[in-house]
Amino acid sequence: EVQLEESGGGLVQPGGSLRLSCAASGFTFRSNEMHWVRQAPGKGPEWVSSIGNYGMTNYAASVKGRFTISRDNAKNTLYLQMNSLKPDDTAVYYCKTRVQWRDYTGQGTQVTVSS
Repeated sequence: EVQLEESGGGLVQPGGSLRLSCAASGFTFRSNEMHWVRQAPGKGPEWVSSIGNYGMTNYAASVKGRFTISRDNAKNTLYLQMNSLKPDDTAVYYCKTRVQWRDYTGQGTQVTVSS
């Protein structure tokens, strides 16, 4: 059974940092492209970042230069280091992957950026 479990969210002041984690199981993590998406209150899902199985990364323009995606294949864990956080980054953050043509998403972790 594919499972994705996000953690690391919380309340942070503007300009602060958080590191999100996503623990993965039930599939060959090292072979899968992994993604972070987010959904702000009242808005649709927004793609944030992706990392390929060889480590190639991509970022949405809104987070490029502030967020860093990474993975630890030995720990089956995906990360998102978020720096210089802004109130517009407030959202539930989800990790996502596709296994055998089916998309899987975790339960999400709430990130709130507010003073």
